[in-house]
Amino acid sequence: MASIFTKIIQGEIPAYKILEDDNFLAFLDVFPIAKGHSLVIPKAEVDNIFDLEDTELAQLHIFSKKVAKAIEKSFDCKKVGVSVIGLEVPHAHIHLIPMNSVSDMNFAKEKLAFQADEMKEIQNLIIRNL
Repeated sequence: MASIFTKIIQGEIPAYKILEDDNFLAFLDVFPIAKGHSLVIPKAEVDNIFDLEDTELAQLHIFSKKVAKAIEKSFDCKKVGVSVIGLEVPHAHIHLIPMNSVSDMNFAKEKLAFQADEMKEIQNLIIRNL
C-alpha cells in the first residue's frame, strides 16, 4: 500500500513543496514542531532510510543540504537540526528543523498549527532563499 508520502509524490495529496527533482522531494511538515519544519524524502518508496543504496543516501543528504541552507536563511535560528525517526510514516524521510536550542528538536512537544496562507508564506520564503 502506498504511503502518504507516495501519495504526495503522485499528486494525490496536496503539499507545500519546496524543492523537487527526479529523485527527491522537500515539503513543509503539516504537523510542524517549529516554523519552517520541512521533510525531505526519496521518491522511491523505501521504509528504512538505511535500506537506500549508498549513492541514493548520499544524494538525499546533498539534496537536504540545499533545503537546510534555505531554511537557515529564512528563519532566525542558530542551525537547522536534522532528525531521522522513521516511525510515523513507512517511507524514508529526513526532518529539517530550524533550531536555537536542543529543546527545539523535541518531537513530544505540542505541534504548531498554521493557516493555509501562513503555510504558503513559509513555503515561498524558503523557496526564495534556495
